[in-house]
Amino acid sequence: MRTLITASVIVGLCTFAACSSDATTEPTTSTSDVATTTTATTTDTGSTSPDTTSPENPLAATTTTKATTTVASTVPPITQPLAANMVVIGPFVSGLNKPVDIATRADDPTLFVVQQDGKIIPIRNGALGSAVLDIGTQISTGNEQGLLGMAFHPTEPFAYVDYTNPIGDSIIAEYRVKADGTFDAATARVVLAVKQPFPNHNGGKVAFGPDGMLYIGFGDGGAGDDPNRNGLSLSTMLAKMLRINPLRSGDKPYSVPPDNPYVDLEGAFPEIWASGLRNPWRFDFDSVTGDLWIADVGQNQWEEVNVARAADGGGKAANFGWSAWEGSHRYNADQPAGDPQPPIWEYQHGDDGCSVSGGAVYRGSDIPSLVGWYIVADYCSGKIWALQPGKGNTLAGAPLQIGVVPNPSAVVDTPDGAMYVLGVSDGTIRRISRP
Repeated sequence: MRTLITASVIVGLCTFAACSSDATTEPTTSTSDVATTTTATTTDTGSTSPDTTSPENPLAATTTTKATTTVASTVPPITQPLAANMVVIGPFVSGLNKPVDIATRADDPTLFVVQQDGKIIPIRNGALGSAVLDIGTQISTGNEQGLLGMAFHPTEPFAYVDYTNPIGDSIIAEYRVKADGTFDAATARVVLAVKQPFPNHNGGKVAFGPDGMLYIGFGDGGAGDDPNRNGLSLSTMLAKMLRINPLRSGDKPYSVPPDNPYVDLEGAFPEIWASGLRNPWRFDFDSVTGDLWIADVGQNQWEEVNVARAADGGGKAANFGWSAWEGSHRYNADQPAGDPQPPIWEYQHGDDGCSVSGGAVYRGSDIPSLVGWYIVADYCSGKIWALQPGKGNTLAGAPLQIGVVPNPSAVVDTPDGAMYVLGVSDGTIRRISRP
């Protein structure tokens, strides 16, 4: 396993950066991968293979046709080259308990903060509210365990949470959300249960992509060095990015989009979208381009950031290399080297840190020079960097350090263009803004 810098670092983010998971949603095919759970309040964990019938795109109903007008040509605004003194990372709200993610829903300015202790706390007008969900009695609370992620469905009144249950398995559960933003606990339904062989490398991020499908990031199952060699195996959901339609489909808990890359490959889980990920603790979609950015926590030496361009398939069938590779460096020699997609950026353990915490592309209006840059942090060092994408899988220049905060667990953007850095150790959310 990775060696963290201090004991406090280990206690704080072993949960976030160095964990993994393993399981299946097809009880009729690989029952050894199916997680057993005794605490989930659900009606169905799935007993047969999920549907692969074509789901309607839930975003289709929101498509509108914009009227066109003739506008006099204007000179585009000139922005100065980005410099660190153009950016301030200042306190926004404090008093939280291990915040690890923020989710938002359509037409609601509320920030819903995911706490590792099992609570989801709303922030309205800069003030903390009462928990809208509390599943503290249904989770495990090890270093890399707990409530780890949440996403709202883009068109339906549902939210999806990712947590580890009392025996350490990963659960993706659905809740109906009331108009006031509270979760109806009585509607809890397990969508997917994934067996975890070790308590770390659980991933935890869930997010809806531009296509309206739910993407789920799982680590390699934990321990260290990928002992079960899950990274490149398509016969496990561990070390993968999954893509599903989480809505119930007949008697199935969810359906698999028919354009997933391995739907017709015998022995492969059709839910798999991409492979070769050690622990994709946080990932995000660029709100303008649809590019998928993944901050994948490394093993002993290298932290990495990967990008899957929407124009190139958005990561479909991508192999990011683990555990044949750690970043761009050969790792497990018994795994085929293949031709994996290398990281767009990597950094070595040391002064820069030991556990990457992604990460989002800035699309706000407050700092024009920062627009289009990917903001990423390291949990151990607390450093925050801005990366300017170049052509293809390259950066346009050297990363720019824009700040330092205590133990950042995530960098999150919101639809209004704001960007926040979550401090898991001090319970403070900070906002990125101009001076």
